[in-house]
Amino acid sequence: MRLGWALVGGIAIGAALWWWTTRDEREQARAEREHQAAAAAEAARPVLYRWHDANGVLQITEQPPKGRKYVRIDREPYDGIEVHGDRSADLPETPGK
Repeated sequence: MRLGWALVGGIAIGAALWWWTTRDEREQARAEREHQAAAAAEAARPVLYRWHDANGVLQITEQPPKGRKYVRIDREPYDGIEVHGDRSADLPETPGK
């Protein structure tokens, strides 16, 4: 009976040791998978490219230009962000001013 408990204890200690020594590897693998998933999700978002041509005219295209600096802009805005240039015109006047 003692031999059985010794085997069970040895297996439990071995499993715990394996878990303890490989936890960093599992955490790094999980972080890498999350990073890859985030990069794939970002790459799947439809984007436009804003750049200036040789004459200085602003161009917005679906393909990035070759040999020029450009800025990636999202085609669809993020949820919860609302921007209006004329927003101050809609605000009521504050009393006492």
